[in-house]
Amino acid sequence: MPLAGTGMLLTSMNIDAAHEADFNRWYDREHLEERVAIEGFLEARRYVAHAANPKYLSLYSTETLDVLDSPAYRARLANQTEWSRRNMAHFKDMLRVVARITISNGAGRGAALGVVRLRPTPENAGAWRDALQEKLAPQQREGIISMHLLESEPELSGATADIPAVRNEGARDWFVLVDGTHVSAVSAVIAERFTGPAAAPFPLPVSVGTYSLMWDLAKSDIAHN
Repeated sequence: MPLAGTGMLLTSMNIDAAHEADFNRWYDREHLEERVAIEGFLEARRYVAHAANPKYLSLYSTETLDVLDSPAYRARLANQTEWSRRNMAHFKDMLRVVARITISNGAGRGAALGVVRLRPTPENAGAWRDALQEKLAPQQREGIISMHLLESEPELSGATADIPAVRNEGARDWFVLVDGTHVSAVSAVIAERFTGPAAAPFPLPVSVGTYSLMWDLAKSDIAHN
């Protein structure tokens, strides 16, 4: 399975231009390493929008979903640094999703990422998951490295005391991740499999977007630092 672990925290947000430089320094110099250092966290990736909203996206892989409700993680959320509190106060349009990785096909991760947001119901979730097993087949498309399904955990998603995320906004949504070598390949496979008549048996997505990788950090990188 190309994604490490079975749990995932997805966050995305906008930030005003006046605060953007400090926001990026904080993410790159403190926040990603601080999160990856938590017990049970495995790696993190940062993205910037190519054609998407919000502008910034981060993915944090964990050994299991339970890590994202663990004492170690909750302790970190309750004891943010001053730099963290200052930047989190400036988040806009933030989405915070705790999810299970239920499908992960392919080998490796790419420099471009597509995100397709779907909104299942309890009645159709099983049929959708079965259909996605076939749709998320990277071997059938040039430039696509791997494809994944994240199924949100509504009780753990949304805002916390210090993180002003959009509460209950699509807390049961699913997120398809498409890893590719370049944005055009990612955009093409989204168009071919998730928009127009090709979307069947799904309705049109809640949203789609494409992102470019900024950088990633694994637990082993911290150990070697």
